[in-house]
Amino acid sequence: MEFNESFDVVVVGFGNAGAVSAINAADGGAKTLLIEKSEVPGGLSICSYGAVRSARDPDAAFAYLKTTNDGRTPDDVLRVLAAGMCELEAYVRELAQVNGAVVITSIEDHARSANRNDPNIRRLSGNYPFPGTETFYNTSVVEVPGCDMRAAYPWADGAPNGPKLFRVVHENVLRRGVEIRLATSAIRLIADPATREVRGVNVRNNGADLNIKARRAVVLACGGFEGNAEMKAQYLEGKPIFNAAARTNTGDGIRMAQDLGAALWHMWHIHGAYGFRHVDPDYPYAIRLKRFPDWFPGEGEKARVMMAWILLDQNGKRFMSEYQPYTQDTAVRPLQYYDPVTQRFPRNPAFMICDENGRKMYPLGKPTSNDPGVRYCWSDDNLKEVEIGILKRADTLEGLAIALGLSLQTVMASVSRWNEMCAAGSDSEFGRPAGTMVQIRTPPYYGAPVWATLSNTQGGPVHDARCRIIDAYGNPIPRLFTAGELGSAFGHLYLSGGNIAECFVTGRIAGSNGAKLSPWDR
Repeated sequence: MEFNESFDVVVVGFGNAGAVSAINAADGGAKTLLIEKSEVPGGLSICSYGAVRSARDPDAAFAYLKTTNDGRTPDDVLRVLAAGMCELEAYVRELAQVNGAVVITSIEDHARSANRNDPNIRRLSGNYPFPGTETFYNTSVVEVPGCDMRAAYPWADGAPNGPKLFRVVHENVLRRGVEIRLATSAIRLIADPATREVRGVNVRNNGADLNIKARRAVVLACGGFEGNAEMKAQYLEGKPIFNAAARTNTGDGIRMAQDLGAALWHMWHIHGAYGFRHVDPDYPYAIRLKRFPDWFPGEGEKARVMMAWILLDQNGKRFMSEYQPYTQDTAVRPLQYYDPVTQRFPRNPAFMICDENGRKMYPLGKPTSNDPGVRYCWSDDNLKEVEIGILKRADTLEGLAIALGLSLQTVMASVSRWNEMCAAGSDSEFGRPAGTMVQIRTPPYYGAPVWATLSNTQGGPVHDARCRIIDAYGNPIPRLFTAGELGSAFGHLYLSGGNIAECFVTGRIAGSNGAKLSPWDR
């Protein structure tokens, strides 16, 4: 095999996981190359809320992670993740010194809210009432002095703090002299044919293929398969499941690892909710509905933000709590139900219905992307979406049911029942918190199909506690590491901010462990 270039460590993927991997490889003395398939950096990370899930006690964090993973992830992998979360606040503050970024924790924010007697004070914990939940909090970058994020990353359209966190890791990568190459796709791994020891990566840039030697290691940090329709059809139960943000995440790391015999895990597990489809067939993403604050099971009375809509299935019946404890993560699951009698997915699409009061509350949709030339701005009053046809409008519920192709009688009965429960202050059918319930009775009425929508996949190659990719027989593939959402440790029930934390924890481990290896070509 002839190589065109040589580096010590090659990192594939330039989101938070790849950036942190490159930082730690460089800090370990490795000449490091960081490549990114897209023409812009950031991956899904730059679209995130930028809340790095942190913890105070590693044993408590492990207890929670063990429960929420329900036996799908080995204890040693979870212990490393839990311990790493306990170091993240200090690590983010250390990285933030590169540009003077302002870092704040949810502990500090909670104290400020308490001092203001804020009635909407957020709970400090994990998402669910399991052992160890009280150990968790978030660490966020809230300001980068002198840096306009819209100017720095004009293609990034997500939550406000995601680009700020990414700016911190981006500048740390630059400070260390890591070579960055955008619009460069990893095609396949180069390995010894007898031992499968990884020797490098075949990459493609501007139509030209290059063989790049990795003298110490390769770190795959290139995310999941959100943008790969074939993989989604094979691994996910529901279909179609649309992608909210990352069409360049096409499972490249999964294929490359499989080529060397990697085992896979968590392929079914996705982080997602439900979203609109744009009427323009060339618009590549689903548009998630408005993001709401999470609420803690057993404390539903504290959820006070009104959700304007209900969801009906294709038979016109309500079938779920639209406002789940962590809607952005688990709300996709009920839409994947398959009816073996009718041989269809009767909840995908489902149908969002609200009234004029709901239409006026807030923008119903929140587009997200990290994609040059792809930006859709949802209108504040939702009327642009009515005009272009994303939302249907009718003067009567009967008219809306007809416009949506639903049973008139069933829709009328479903909305009537909903209004009765709102008046009674209790969702006796699906347990939606009373403070989020609002009647649907003021014309005109609005509706639209909403589809199962994923933010990110969790599946990929199995890895051990050292972030080494593991083959089908339980052996590490030599010199091959993973970081971030490519084979995430989250295998059953997700923890908000957990993937961002995982990007940092596994990036630190993979990058430093790769740099420690002796060169194979010495």
